[in-house]
Amino acid sequence: MESEKSEKDLIVDVTPTEVHIALMENHRLIELNKESSQGHSFSVGDVFLGKVKKLLPALNAAFVDIGDKKEAFVHYLDLGLYFNAFDEFVRKSNANTSLDALYSKIKIGPILEKEGRIENVLSPGQMLIVQIVKEPISTKGSRLTAEISLAGRNIVLLPFAEKVSVSQKISSKEEKKRLETLVKSILPKNYGAIIRTAAEGKKAAVLVAEAKSLIEKWESSWKKIARNKSTQLLFTEYSKTTTILRDLLNDSFSNIHVNDRNIFEETKKYISLISPEQEKIVKLYEGKEPIFDHFEVTRQIKSSFGKVVPMKQGAYLVIETTEALNVIDVNSGIRAKTSNQEDNTFEVNKIAAEEIARQLRLRDMGGIVIVDFIDMDSGEHRNELHRYMQQLMESDRAKHNVLPLTKFGLMQITRQRIRPVTQINTEEVCPVCHGTGKIAPSAVIDEQIERDIAYFSDKGHKELTLKVSPILGAYLKRGQSLIGDKSFIGKWKKKYGCKLTLVEMTGFSVLQNEIYDMKGDRLEI
Repeated sequence: MESEKSEKDLIVDVTPTEVHIALMENHRLIELNKESSQGHSFSVGDVFLGKVKKLLPALNAAFVDIGDKKEAFVHYLDLGLYFNAFDEFVRKSNANTSLDALYSKIKIGPILEKEGRIENVLSPGQMLIVQIVKEPISTKGSRLTAEISLAGRNIVLLPFAEKVSVSQKISSKEEKKRLETLVKSILPKNYGAIIRTAAEGKKAAVLVAEAKSLIEKWESSWKKIARNKSTQLLFTEYSKTTTILRDLLNDSFSNIHVNDRNIFEETKKYISLISPEQEKIVKLYEGKEPIFDHFEVTRQIKSSFGKVVPMKQGAYLVIETTEALNVIDVNSGIRAKTSNQEDNTFEVNKIAAEEIARQLRLRDMGGIVIVDFIDMDSGEHRNELHRYMQQLMESDRAKHNVLPLTKFGLMQITRQRIRPVTQINTEEVCPVCHGTGKIAPSAVIDEQIERDIAYFSDKGHKELTLKVSPILGAYLKRGQSLIGDKSFIGKWKKKYGCKLTLVEMTGFSVLQNEIYDMKGDRLEI
């Protein structure tokens, strides 16, 4: 269970090709996100100008080309009430038109009929503005909506809408009225908005700045549409880092650690926009040790993403993911704390429920999840376990439903599936034997490393970084002291006249070692 005061840390690891984002709650890994920094990966919230490829009258839907290998899918009911306004804007916009004047002159009504047909609204070759609501999964393409929304921390901007609605979670009528009046006064013609719960108590300046930022983002896409009526990305949501901040940032967020100056500045700028008083929680990590190793993220990934997930006192989960559903089996292992079998089983099931709630978020498991808990005779225990699981799932942002246990001890959970399940293979092919099962004698590993250092220093590299596993690192450092350095590292520094830095990598296998130059590029013979 979460403690009353939950401390959240965001750890952002930026590499040349990807950005990995870990959400820690009380120093425990809760969510792991990955964002590619090369090319485009078709993410939820991205907005495209798409082309209708084929109508599907039997499904009242259409396939739309948005530039992905798999054609995306839009249903008639996802075109939105005011699709005609978006359609008119796309058709009439061109390089010689005043886009501001065109946008404000378009009449929002009449709304699309609820029982209408897709073939009466769309035709093959037609261009339309669409937004991804569900990422491509397996053989299926992205799921789209033509009802565009731009989500901010406090406001969701709705182009071609007039209504301003306020979150039901804001209970004060005076505050609701203040927010509604304020947002209505700052929105130009043909814009609507949803005021989020986070806006409660926010100063006018913060809301004005955010609304202005969202409007600029939407209007910056107009020139692309006017200039080129072809399939293209109009704009993406903010980066994954800022998207997570938008949805999660609250008073309990204590630190955001970033190892890249550009992402650090972007994150700081975003927080200054949505929550200026929390700008100081963003910190640039400049340590020599990899950021995920420093905050023990790597270790937790290795222990959490396998097929078998260990828990407290010998109990463990077995997790299998298939095309149709996810199956989780609960095992008590060797654990036997009490003589009362029923109480012992109930306690193991509660521990399992805590880990399952974490695993669903961590792996972003969606669709149907079947949990096979250890059988319990007591109906009271079964009901209590169901309530406990619901309670644990309350902090999950994805829509979900937890059903009571069946008489066979199975619990069914449905969880919103908007992106593929995160799967990380924690098994490693041995880098030393390359899967053959035979390795060079470990006693001569120092000779192999020394040959590599001699080769690279001879090639003019006088500043080297040697990355090794912690076990190999301890071996190479033995004999190191303040008075006289008799370690392998000390000897090699003197012998080859180079600056040699040893970095221990928790993700490396026992004898794995890599050498890098002063720029951080890996050297290979």
